[in-house]
Amino acid sequence: MPRRIPISLVALIVSGSLGAQELPPPAAPAASPPSKFSGDDGWLDVSGFLDEKYGFLPIVIPITEPAIGYGAAGALAFLSSPLGGAKEGMSRPDITAVGGLGTENGTWGGFAGDLRYWLDDRVQTLAGVIHASVELDFYGIGPDDSLGRDPLSYQLEPTGGMLQAKVRLGESHFWAGGRYAGASTDVTFEAPASTPGLPDFSTDSDVGGFTPSITFDTRDNIFTPARGTYVDAGVGLYSEILGGDDEFQDVRLCAIHYWPIRSRWTLGVRADAAASFGDEPFYMRPYILLRGIPVFRYQGEELAQGEVELRWQFWKRLSAVGFAGVGSVWNDFERIEDEETAVAGGAGLRYELARQYGLHVGIDVAVGPEEAAVYVQFGSAWARP
Repeated sequence: MPRRIPISLVALIVSGSLGAQELPPPAAPAASPPSKFSGDDGWLDVSGFLDEKYGFLPIVIPITEPAIGYGAAGALAFLSSPLGGAKEGMSRPDITAVGGLGTENGTWGGFAGDLRYWLDDRVQTLAGVIHASVELDFYGIGPDDSLGRDPLSYQLEPTGGMLQAKVRLGESHFWAGGRYAGASTDVTFEAPASTPGLPDFSTDSDVGGFTPSITFDTRDNIFTPARGTYVDAGVGLYSEILGGDDEFQDVRLCAIHYWPIRSRWTLGVRADAAASFGDEPFYMRPYILLRGIPVFRYQGEELAQGEVELRWQFWKRLSAVGFAGVGSVWNDFERIEDEETAVAGGAGLRYELARQYGLHVGIDVAVGPEEAAVYVQFGSAWARP
């Protein structure tokens, strides 16, 4: 608050006054904007900006996914408080965001979401809605030589939403909760109904389901962790009672761990497993998700995949990253030999953009079974909220 001038001093300065009067407070000096450069090393650093920025924050993220082409996603985020608490994993701000995306192959969409914390960060809620039109290629569910050589183009137009709530278990790092998701999706194939390899599908598909889950999280930050563990497991239960056309289930597990093996070296390991049961729509079946492999390229009823990443901060704020992964999908637990496996790997560079938050940004080049792909990374490639 600006200081007021003492009345006694005013009386001396303002001669002829009929009484001691208080002058209006002097204008406060304009606050200097947070420096974009670190006082430690002089390099570009946005930690000060993240500390001070609240209320309104524009976000632009490049899209470099090979399955839908190059593009961008943009959003306007409204924050309840500065981001300073996020680095401790507690006291994170409430965030409401509205945005859209578009890519060169004609994919587009709009979305809105709200992330909120309650009761001293013991309860987390997440709500979101989306409408999109996504252009993709169908390679079959499991091994299919003909579709592998000549995939079928199709379009998904989902309109849906989700609501998730999690509760921290005591003072532990465990969270338990559940998520409801529902969507109505128009499916259009650029092929006659009699085309070989075309999956069973409805042109207007409704799904609705509830997924109870449990999460364990000890990562030192949510952006580019250097140590800690993240494990999330959930069982999806979809049925007509919950707003869908069919009954089906899925089980998914994700486990990530980071080791600081030396002062400038970090090793990360990630493993995923998934299985689907019943009449699950083809576009919801598990698929291999690794850098260097287009999304939905390898799908199956069951999935197992793993990836390792080694990051070396070799000079000041610059890091080199190397990574490799392998994934398999198949359609029958009893016939695992009838599987489809893909291997991918690559390298990249990172810049430590916000040291106080552990935020690194950069670019990866990955090579898979088909072709090379470029990914722009904001934080970890395995980012989880």
